[in-house]
Amino acid sequence: MRNKKKLAILGSTGSIGMQTLDLVRANPDLFEVYAICANTSVDKLISQAREFHPEVVCIADESRYEQLRDALQDLPMKVWSGADSIAEMVTFPSIDIVVAAMVGYAGLRPTMEAIRAGKTIALANKETLVVAGELICSLAQQYHAPILPVDSEHSAIFQSLAGEQGNEIEKILLTCSGGPFRTWTKEQIGRATAADALKHPNWQMGAKITIDSASYMNKGFEVIEAKWLFGVDVDRIQVLVHPQSIIHSAVQFRDGAVKAQLGAPDMRLPILYALTYPERISADLPRLDLFKTSNLTFEAPDTERFPCLGLAYQAAARGGNVPCIMNAANEVVNLAFREAKIPFLRMAEVIEATMDKATFIAKPTYEDYVSTDTEARRIAAEMIG
Repeated sequence: MRNKKKLAILGSTGSIGMQTLDLVRANPDLFEVYAICANTSVDKLISQAREFHPEVVCIADESRYEQLRDALQDLPMKVWSGADSIAEMVTFPSIDIVVAAMVGYAGLRPTMEAIRAGKTIALANKETLVVAGELICSLAQQYHAPILPVDSEHSAIFQSLAGEQGNEIEKILLTCSGGPFRTWTKEQIGRATAADALKHPNWQMGAKITIDSASYMNKGFEVIEAKWLFGVDVDRIQVLVHPQSIIHSAVQFRDGAVKAQLGAPDMRLPILYALTYPERISADLPRLDLFKTSNLTFEAPDTERFPCLGLAYQAAARGGNVPCIMNAANEVVNLAFREAKIPFLRMAEVIEATMDKATFIAKPTYEDYVSTDTEARRIAAEMIG
């Protein structure tokens, strides 16, 4: 009988976190929830704690700590709050895998601490590698901490590279659904509301990442993430718009062969693969019916209508702390758009201007990333007003 893998789930109330818990429910003999945390969704967190009985429950928003503590006082578990507690939580010796599914920059510090503790990282927080890819990869090598991708695209690349050690990658083909505005004109996109942008055609995701998908910033983040995960320069990472979301990504090798991973658009599959790697287990998940998938199409992305993708390539080419600047500005404008403070196309304008105005640091330390994040958020917020 296998030993259960003990999981720490960062962002347990978000889309990836809840789908991870679905897999735990379906496989109670394989997985055990050791620690969970959320940002502000205290009611969901309480419900999860009462169902899964983790050793540690943590809420990032310290103002909600008393509500969490009081609701769980009859259960024998540690109840914590704040960023320091989340960073400490992931280092517990009993934890086998840290599912890094917190949204945005907030996921960087606890992921770093989990790496230092030698944990296996199931990485869903792409901003961690966008902001500090060089630092994260260096730490992972130093502490022998495996990073297993959870994003469907990066999981597909990871799977396509299985058995190909030593074979040179000629090109990574990173697929993209095109989002809700794929067929809209630039004028129509300029009038889009948050409600329009949240109608993703294929995937059920949280609000922040769904807006990023609509703007193509999410795909830009994935380009940078792929650069660090697979050691490929961004000029060898090609984005393909693939509206059906059946081919999740592919790798082209130097002999011209292309290997791709196909599957139904269901995030539980790449999450499960990260949790069980290198083994594949039987799973009651949707099967791909190739007889019903005869129409697979591909298009080049339009960076005039979706300039955020081009900004991500620019940030990667400039290097240093520029991707960190871009990410911070994006988090500010994404929220501002969701709150109807700026129009959709203004997001890219503010991000680009912030990238130009913020202080450039060629070889940033962790402390530099912290100060860069603060400065870039201030600049972006001032432009929004």
